Amino acid sequence: MMTAIVLLNTHRDKVNDVAERIADLDGVTEVYSVAGRYDLAAIVRVKDDERLAEVVTRDIRRIEGIEKSESLIAFRVYSRHDLERMFSIGFES
Repeated sequence: MMTAIVLLNTHRDKVNDVAERIADLDGVTEVYSVAGRYDLAAIVRVKDDERLAEVVTRDIRRIEGIEKSESLIAFRVYSRHDLERMFSIGFES
């Protein structure tokens, strides 16, 4: 499984619309409105790097209202929750 955190800046009046449209994308598990340098943080969890590239460079980029984005690829998770097991249902190893 591949995980990325996509940090986004949006046009001021488009934050909610952009968040809802990103949340509807296949592979996006959560979208948070955040305080600080960015307006939104989207969590993308997909089967492989090819699908990750599609979500980040094709699907998210098509959404109007995004001014700027930065993508962080996760290498390892440190959590008390077994996130890999939670999000791998239906994926083949």
